[in-house]
Amino acid sequence: MKNTNNTTKLILLHPYTKKQGHSNRLWLLALSAVVVPFQTDHRTKSLEQVKRRSQEALLKSSDPLETLKMVDGIQRLGIGHHVEQEINSVLGRLWDWDASHDLYATALHFRLLRHNAWPTCSDVFKKFLDKSGNFKESISRDTRGMLSLFEASYLGAEGEEVLQHAMDFTRAHLHHSIPYLGPEVGRHVSRALTLPRHLRMARLEAKNYMDEYSQSSSKIPALLELTKLDFDMVQLLHQRELAEISRWWKELGLVERLGFARDRPSECFLWTVGIFPEPRYSNCRIELTKTICILLVMDDIFDTYGSLDELVLFTEAIKRWDLDAMEQLPEYMKICYMALYNTTHEIAYRIQKGHELTVVDYLKRTWIDIFEAFLEEAKWFNRGYTPTFREYLDNGVISAGSCMALVHATFLSEDAFSRETISLMKPYPRLFSCSGEILRLWDDLGTSREEQERGDNACSIQCLMRENNISDENEARKHIRRLIGNLWPELNGLAITTTALPVSIVKASLNMARTAQVIYQHGDDKSTFTVDDYVQTLLFTPSARY
Repeated sequence: MKNTNNTTKLILLHPYTKKQGHSNRLWLLALSAVVVPFQTDHRTKSLEQVKRRSQEALLKSSDPLETLKMVDGIQRLGIGHHVEQEINSVLGRLWDWDASHDLYATALHFRLLRHNAWPTCSDVFKKFLDKSGNFKESISRDTRGMLSLFEASYLGAEGEEVLQHAMDFTRAHLHHSIPYLGPEVGRHVSRALTLPRHLRMARLEAKNYMDEYSQSSSKIPALLELTKLDFDMVQLLHQRELAEISRWWKELGLVERLGFARDRPSECFLWTVGIFPEPRYSNCRIELTKTICILLVMDDIFDTYGSLDELVLFTEAIKRWDLDAMEQLPEYMKICYMALYNTTHEIAYRIQKGHELTVVDYLKRTWIDIFEAFLEEAKWFNRGYTPTFREYLDNGVISAGSCMALVHATFLSEDAFSRETISLMKPYPRLFSCSGEILRLWDDLGTSREEQERGDNACSIQCLMRENNISDENEARKHIRRLIGNLWPELNGLAITTTALPVSIVKASLNMARTAQVIYQHGDDKSTFTVDDYVQTLLFTPSARY
């Protein structure tokens, strides 16, 4: 279809409605087939005009606190990618700003600097401690300051005890204060206690905050206008990306040939939107979604379909990584082998073409590691063995695909990388495995009951219960959540100290952990938001409703 000076707008009829009973495949086919030309010259022109006004508002602001609040609002609204240079400029200008004894301003200043990778020291909060080293009880009356300190505490790294104390202190006082707060402030506090800002998925936060910001008496019209224009244009981009993925998935034909395989390209795409929310990573989202789609199918083969003898053959064939190796495989495995082999080499070709660096051996290695981890889990199940918690988690980080995804992302992000960067991929950076542990544990919290009903392997919850003689599953779940909480300071510290990897990959590692929490946090509670709801909200609900 010729389309001069036009982009494509996807027109969807009930695109993602469970009430109609449509499968992912049906509405994705509609998504890829029903397209009409759509002029966006006027929208692009409007966006550029509003963008300039937003840049001017940010740079002209002379009050340090108001400037920081504006930066916070811009990033929370998801439009920071339009004014990255301006944000960096004002944070540089305010880097050594002294907020004196204003708790709200001190915490906001610290959080924004650390979030944007500026050097920070948590000692700045010691001025709010008493002679015994505890936070002064007097600050507990400052609800806005306490909430700001609570949010800042979640960016703490290992060894920053003052931030751990701040988290415990503010959480307890904020919980206690909720009945005495006004409705609006109470909602803000409750939402923060449920899911702090640092742990939220960027695109969902932008969508949710858009409504709140539009009702604010202190809103800046140019920022709100830019937010709505940007959200709709990025949403349109995501729809086009998902249409391309759905066409690829249909042509691959795995679901049609394998009746047992999961058919979830939209869910896989949601993961990549969470990991790479900025518009410029379009190609990365598309290619990374392909690998996650294939990963789910391979996981289904090892979990529910293949015999142990077949799984051993499959793993050995993958380790050989040549087309002759698949001849001994059952027909359904040959199809999967070819899909994985061809997709991996196509991705490697794109990277070779763009960077003139050969990475196929590193991509291949990630898949071999996954198959070996899958096979280990299958052997455990076959002999009725329950591994130790550490044994399970070390293997589970690999089988969850987190390291595979982040290695692929490193090469696909189109940021500068070199042979030195490539050499860091084996062994996998601790940044990757730390993020992967959080993902694995959240996955278990969210899916363990369903998997146990199917008779799957023991997960981290069962391993922990057996190893520590815990009889109450809910108590084990609380323990797993505490472990996740303990992993975040390590991940934060790694994000601060990792300089050999592109900044985008450091952010992606944090975003992977955030996305896992959003997707799995409600577990088996179907009365709350599901993955389908998140897909509908982000990809098909326009900003005009706000």
